Amino acid sequence: MDYDRFLNSKIKNTRPSGIRKFFDIASEMENVISLSVGEPDFKTPWHIREKGIESLEKGKTFYSPNRGFTALRDEICTYFDRRFGVRYEPDTDVLVTVGGSEAIDAALRVIIEEGDEVLIPEPSFVCYDPLTFMADGVPVIIETKAENDFRLMPEEIEEKITDRTKVLILPFPNNPTGASMSREDYEAIARVIEKHDLMVLSDEIYAELAYGGRKPVSFASIPGMKERTIVISGFSKTFAMTGWRLGYALGPKEIIEQMTKLHQYGIMSAPTTAQYAAIEALKHGDADIEHMRDQYDMRRRLIVKAFNDMGLTCFEPLGAFYVFPCIKSTGLSSEEFAEGLLYSKHVAVVPGTAFGKCGEGFVRVSYSYSVAHIKEALKRIQDFLEEIKNQDK
Repeated sequence: MDYDRFLNSKIKNTRPSGIRKFFDIASEMENVISLSVGEPDFKTPWHIREKGIESLEKGKTFYSPNRGFTALRDEICTYFDRRFGVRYEPDTDVLVTVGGSEAIDAALRVIIEEGDEVLIPEPSFVCYDPLTFMADGVPVIIETKAENDFRLMPEEIEEKITDRTKVLILPFPNNPTGASMSREDYEAIARVIEKHDLMVLSDEIYAELAYGGRKPVSFASIPGMKERTIVISGFSKTFAMTGWRLGYALGPKEIIEQMTKLHQYGIMSAPTTAQYAAIEALKHGDADIEHMRDQYDMRRRLIVKAFNDMGLTCFEPLGAFYVFPCIKSTGLSSEEFAEGLLYSKHVAVVPGTAFGKCGEGFVRVSYSYSVAHIKEALKRIQDFLEEIKNQDK
């Protein structure tokens, strides 16, 4: 049977995630140390799990309102005001989603019409380009540069703007580079956004993971930007709740209303148990955030120093839980390096090209793993580099 004539050509022609390719290979091998997946090694804190369990024990297993429980939306708004200084209305400005990815998809589908251009800084998370493409938009790539610590420069945005440009995606703190933007960086970008009358999709899922004494900044907190910004966030990274599948969008009520329509028909409501757990996380989880951030910070400093000592140049990332070392000195492509390391030393990392063509010459390494796990992986990487050097002699 010819299934091609039944398949949507856009979806068929979209390549699978480059992250999952190496994760899937590694999962079939023995004695593999994976530094490939961006998932906290911490268990969801007990007091949060306890509230989820309690909701099940009390039989709270029914649908929630489409936008999420009122109590959760209240807490999201309270949390965002407390942590980022931006006020939202729980009845109109919040949509609770199945992870941040659903929120990104819904936001793009609501904003984009056929032929609209979406500016996407790369390297960046794998979903922005394909979701734009599948929403009939045109992805326009802005290559961020290592010499700028992979921050997005306002002049780089200006160069890519046309009369079809509609949205800028701001993926900071960044996956895969760990790059972070300061308030001053955002203020410079805000001037460009206002000048060209653009919307911003600000993916702030890693916002709480800011290092070097820097306070987390939301783009929506920049004067004049709240009404132009859809903030995407969630619970996976901040509270180690990846498997609970819960995220949210904050934005102008006119946009959230349309996103809710998509959510109603495609999803209906986010998981009830996860919502009860999330309420507890937002109410009493600030100490958990600080503890996990301190642990990540220690691992960050360890792994950055190790890569630089190996000769794999690695700038100091100030956000998220990734490093993006340059492997050009090995003479291997990103794909060759990742494959060689996996098959030779059983260590899984992700080629930089999984996050855009400009990721060539780099690999993404996650430090959301235990120190023992990281140290053993670093030892094997060092051995791999020695083998490459000996082959060249």
